[in-house]
Amino acid sequence: MNLRRYHCLSSFRLPFRLPSRLSGSRELPLLLPVALLLTVSVPALAQGTRLWTQSRFDEFEKGTPQGVQITSDGKLRNGPMATEIVTTPSSFVWSVAIGKDGGTYLGTGSPATVLRVDPDKAADPRFKKLFETKAVAVQVVRVGPDGTLYAATIPDGKVYRVKTDATKTLDETTADVVFDLSKADSNEGDEAKSADRNKTDSKARYIWDMTFDASGRLYIATGGPGAVYRIDVSKPKPAAEAFFKTDEQHIRSLAWDRTGKDGAGNLIAGTDGSGLVYRISPEGKGYVLFSAPRREITAVAVGADGTIYAADVGDKSHNPLPQLPVQSGGAGITISFVQPASMQAANASTVLPEGSEIYALKPDQAPRKAWSDKDAIVYQLAATANGLTVLTGNRGRIFTLRPDGGYSDVAHLEAQQAVAMGAIPQAQAAGGFLVGTANTGKLYLLSTEEAGMAAANTRRYAAYMHSYASDVLDAGAMSRWGRVEVQPDSRGYEIWTRSGNVEQPARSQKDWGWSDWQQATGNKITSPAGRYLQWKVVLAEGGVVSGVGVNYLPVNSAPVVDDLMVVPGARFTPQTQPAGQPGAVTIAFPNPTANAGVSFDGNAANGTQPIQAQKDRTAVTVRWAAHDDDGDDLIFDLYLRGDGETVWRPLKKGLTDKVYSFDGSAFPDGGYQIKVLASDAPSHTPGSVLSGGMESERFELDTTAPVISGLKADGLVSRKCKELPCPPAFPVSFDAKDSATAISHAEYSLDAGPWQYVEPVGGLSDSKEEHYSFLVPLTASSENVPGAGSEVEHLITVRAYDRHDNMGTAKVLVPASGPASSPVSSKAEAK
Repeated sequence: MNLRRYHCLSSFRLPFRLPSRLSGSRELPLLLPVALLLTVSVPALAQGTRLWTQSRFDEFEKGTPQGVQITSDGKLRNGPMATEIVTTPSSFVWSVAIGKDGGTYLGTGSPATVLRVDPDKAADPRFKKLFETKAVAVQVVRVGPDGTLYAATIPDGKVYRVKTDATKTLDETTADVVFDLSKADSNEGDEAKSADRNKTDSKARYIWDMTFDASGRLYIATGGPGAVYRIDVSKPKPAAEAFFKTDEQHIRSLAWDRTGKDGAGNLIAGTDGSGLVYRISPEGKGYVLFSAPRREITAVAVGADGTIYAADVGDKSHNPLPQLPVQSGGAGITISFVQPASMQAANASTVLPEGSEIYALKPDQAPRKAWSDKDAIVYQLAATANGLTVLTGNRGRIFTLRPDGGYSDVAHLEAQQAVAMGAIPQAQAAGGFLVGTANTGKLYLLSTEEAGMAAANTRRYAAYMHSYASDVLDAGAMSRWGRVEVQPDSRGYEIWTRSGNVEQPARSQKDWGWSDWQQATGNKITSPAGRYLQWKVVLAEGGVVSGVGVNYLPVNSAPVVDDLMVVPGARFTPQTQPAGQPGAVTIAFPNPTANAGVSFDGNAANGTQPIQAQKDRTAVTVRWAAHDDDGDDLIFDLYLRGDGETVWRPLKKGLTDKVYSFDGSAFPDGGYQIKVLASDAPSHTPGSVLSGGMESERFELDTTAPVISGLKADGLVSRKCKELPCPPAFPVSFDAKDSATAISHAEYSLDAGPWQYVEPVGGLSDSKEEHYSFLVPLTASSENVPGAGSEVEHLITVRAYDRHDNMGTAKVLVPASGPASSPVSSKAEAK
């Protein structure tokens, strides 16, 4: 959710054009609040009143319009109403046709049927099944000039004449077949096909569109390969003729431009494969008007001024989707066929790369891109006096393109794709349509008030209240709601709001979870405090709203300290250390994932990445992680408490970084705890400041070295050794004691030689006081001390360490006179 803080809400015209996800045929200058521009470079402040605004097309698109159109220049205006008429048993309503008697006919898929819907009848169910088939889908239904209904099926490529007054449901065996694509292929002189006509044929054949000419002849657009067939259905046994053939894979869509010789009209056809738009003369001669940038022309339409509109989708370089195995119910075999990408996308509810484009083609002018949407797939186009109506998926949106180049989002349907459209004859001039959808298969009425009044059989569905419900604001915490700010050029509207503490307003049929809609009084929100808010605007006739802002004040949330660790023996300094400094200690949180989703400052000291600290046995480094759900600035106080103490004593206050090092030698040795207290005082008045803290685990401070006592070394003694040579040795003993921690280990050195590790008596070093007794072998180098003459003395040095690397040392001189004494066991010899 975009949260923005503004001090004013005023408008000015930008000197440049801002890009949008949707691009029209021409770029329009946008009117935006000054504060919108400021948010580009000024970060939102954490404290105080906040303002959530919606004023752009892409922001308004997140809401739900009902009889409201969202225009490309970021305004809400009165628009057509989309009303659900019926939900069918099928997943897809691929085609819609309106009969002479006012009945509506639907071609469906999954299951494949032809349904009759009577919108003016209140009977439930409001549809009747006229025809059913084992094919995958009834792809097209069309009503002939005499009122006869024709239905095309795929993938068997047949057209049936369906009796609309039949008392029983028809199927493949009882309905008349007026066209069979497999026989049409055979009738073209291919002797091999003719000879094999009675054999099982696994080839997939498609019928994608049908249309009638002024003489009542039926034109059928097919695929596998692409062709247009013509049939004179007025004859008792009509024969199909190949009217036009192409090397394209499919002919996907048909329309008439009515500009042919003697007004007969040219046929406009869009293809899949190379994305071509053909103009086909009444004699069947094709001419390519346009080669689109993409591979498939999903829909074509012709405007009243003769402009041809073509929608394209898909990557032209290759077919991005694989062949689909389809079970053929008629023959009982599996056939494979490649559908156009748009149809595969509808079946799989997937998107296509780069979405769709619509091009406008005018005589003697270059093709012009009129519209594009990177997330939409255009399935159907219809030209009216007011512009172009566009059905899209996979978000169930309907758009209109205006003659001035602007566009509007006019309906959000409760289905993934809007795929079929039938004009209401009585209301066509006013823009009345019946719309079929996919996933799920529904029928909608899309009409303006004028169109609804013109179509008597749809009036009872028209409840023309023009309203728009916004996206849901998540304030992040319980909030108080202030005033609603509306752009000054808005007029003819009412503002309503509702609030709640769960994300979805409606949880079930009887559990709304939110408050009821309440009208704002003088633009003051009357909804109760909560975390979530939604506003709704109701437009009067001629009403328009161009931007809405909601003021709110979140209830302050206490800061949270997420992690805390104390590392004795390390000192952190934020400056870069020069070369030659002591070795580094890496300090990292044991479980970085514990802080997932928490935002921290970007610098090293305040982040969660490991930081580098210097070894320093007298220092202690404290590091913590903290956050504030409101985004408030935080300060930190550190407190220290020793074993047996009850009072936390201040260590350091007013820190802004999340790491701190202090000198441990300033405190007596012993066990301690650190407490970090985070406060949002920089962002709030004293009376509303909140804090949160965390206590560390117990740690030990030990900066005092162990004390060595009783160091004693006797004269040389002989040893019993398993290997030779076996020099005599000095028996040495001493005690090491530390005041705070256990002795970790001890070492000795003979005559300043290398240090050798030595274990205490008993072998375990786990106490604050240890006793050592061991033998120090006399080495050859120790017998030849320079300048000592024949009488030589030896220096034995010992050192002991505690667990914090504090070291105590001692030494003793041993005269080298007299022979070695009797041999002793070498078990206590230093290792």
